Amino acid sequence: MHPPRTGLLLLNLGTPDSPSTADVRRYLAEFLDDPRVVDIHPLARKLLLNLVILPFRPARSAAAYRTIWTERGSPLLFHTRDLAEGVAAELGQGWQVEVAMRYGNPDLPSALRRLQDAGVDRVVAIPLYPQYASSSTGSSLEQLYREAGRLPAVPALVTVKDFYDRSAFLDPAADAAREAVTGADHVLFSFHGVPERQVRATEIGGSGRCLASRSCCDRIGPVNRCCYRAQSFATARALAERLALPPERWSVGFQSRLGRTPWIQPFTDALIPALAEQGVKTLAVLCPSFVADCLETLEEIGDRARADFLAAGGEALRLAPCVNSRPDWARGVADMARAAIGA
Repeated sequence: MHPPRTGLLLLNLGTPDSPSTADVRRYLAEFLDDPRVVDIHPLARKLLLNLVILPFRPARSAAAYRTIWTERGSPLLFHTRDLAEGVAAELGQGWQVEVAMRYGNPDLPSALRRLQDAGVDRVVAIPLYPQYASSSTGSSLEQLYREAGRLPAVPALVTVKDFYDRSAFLDPAADAAREAVTGADHVLFSFHGVPERQVRATEIGGSGRCLASRSCCDRIGPVNRCCYRAQSFATARALAERLALPPERWSVGFQSRLGRTPWIQPFTDALIPALAEQGVKTLAVLCPSFVADCLETLEEIGDRARADFLAAGGEALRLAPCVNSRPDWARGVADMARAAIGA
């Protein structure tokens, strides 16, 4: 008898099927209707989505997507697929690797069915978000458990919850950024932002210390081990060490905030012009909350933030690439998958 075949499911956030306004509207409707993403009363979320966001934002977002779209389509999707091919080659026989998106295509139910049709009865799932957040990792895992539970034969599930401090991610991320960082006056680690309330909700034990002081994210401990902001700072410190950056040459920011509710700080869009005004001429920006280049890296930082930096007096903003499908990152993902089942 052959040993059970193991499946590896690589989960990413998602992308529209095309940069058309209709496809972007469909994608945003699914994404922003997730109660873990817009965590307000369901009626208020529906009103916000249908009366404020969907009538206006899809056209603007579609225009932004068109600036990064390639002949291969969405960068996030093709980088993730390329990564899956590299990981499959690293793992070899006995594994089947599938890609699924939390929103949009390829969808999670179809990926699970493909694994089951191939004879897989054990699935290792790696949400491709280095730092844990309820709105990304939490949402993806919730849907994974829900969809896996609907299968006729429910597979055994093993999950990798985060990898913010693992060398499997940090070493490739540092190597990917080295060229952009070399000779830069300053390095900014820009992470995706989340609302403050979502960070506070992950505090273990409800001690009330979350965001209570400037030093609360300086180390990971039992209380904040699931804190997205603390994990982000831990990633930045680890990358700065690998890149031999002294403390005065790097800082951390959080990008992509939406709405009027308080989001975690400091804000990337405020830091970037401020750094130019302080005399920074060459700024390197790393986005280590993403493993694949996407709208938030290529357009938000590579286009809009670069324009803001130059307008404020800076001379060059270098956007470091994400790990994408680098061979060392593919090896790192394969190592994490093996370690998850003790192989």
